[in-house]
Amino acid sequence: MRTLSGIQPTGNLHLGNYLGAIRNWVRMQDEMEGEKLYFLADLHAISMPHVPAELTANTRAMTAALVACGIDTDRSILFNQARVPAHAELQWLLNGTARLGWLNRMTQFKDKSGKNRESASAALYTYPVLQAADVLLYQTTHVPVGEDQKQHLELARDVAQKFNNDYASEEAPVFTLPEPIIPAGMARIMSLRDGAAKMSKSDPSDMSRINLTDDADTMMQKVRKAKTDPEVLPSEAAGLEGRPEARNLVGIYAALADTSVDAVLRDHAGQGFGAFKPALGELLIEKLGPINARFVALKDDAAALDAILEKGAGKARALAKPTLDAAYAALGLCR
Repeated sequence: MRTLSGIQPTGNLHLGNYLGAIRNWVRMQDEMEGEKLYFLADLHAISMPHVPAELTANTRAMTAALVACGIDTDRSILFNQARVPAHAELQWLLNGTARLGWLNRMTQFKDKSGKNRESASAALYTYPVLQAADVLLYQTTHVPVGEDQKQHLELARDVAQKFNNDYASEEAPVFTLPEPIIPAGMARIMSLRDGAAKMSKSDPSDMSRINLTDDADTMMQKVRKAKTDPEVLPSEAAGLEGRPEARNLVGIYAALADTSVDAVLRDHAGQGFGAFKPALGELLIEKLGPINARFVALKDDAAALDAILEKGAGKARALAKPTLDAAYAALGLCR
């Protein structure tokens, strides 16, 4: 069993990243068998306009944040794509197998390219093929996914199946077909300013999210100013229907406390947000404070962070080589 997950180094991790993915990555180290690979998708990041110096800084900062959250580099393989050239090599090899019709159905290109698609980069269009390469390169058996990522994993499976059918035998396929897994407790965290929008690094308002780099005072201030409604908290989850901001704050509390929304409401029913918000702020500080302290201690040590990434990349390169060699050979490429 081998699991793989990636995240773009486009800025600070926020609460949505932590509760939606990173906390589950940390738990998987204890709860799931086999090897775990976690990578920073810096090659994906260049599919959009970027500032090179910021990409370097963000890659190191994201590494510090992941380690601060609990990724153990002795038990997991943590690296950035650019240190493992096999990702880009395999993408090119798979471009011969991926079909234009498949890529035309990918919703991410439509979303990110906007109305002026002719000016979008070719890298943005072929982004899903690089994602397929990321997964297939390591004979990955399981990929943790959310609802918005299922389409890309399905494409990876389609590419693997067609490549195996065209260039390999049923007895000796080149690629493993990965299976999606939805980890228990995966939370969907929404903006503090709009309960209908996901918490996002790209939101221009920093007040819309809790960053893992925020100190205790900042976290409490953001929670106090979070958008809510004038109604008190109900006694059960059904009472949050039509109240997206209230549902979001209660959901954040439940996720942090590792309990259910109904359990939170049983304890806080009848309270207004003047009482609930400070309780949520204290819980955030309790859970995220230690992460913030570890991050601050790590974030400026570029040499140590590069050493962490190179250590993981060395392991990743060794795992990737047999698959890449097999793909070259299957295609009849001499090297």
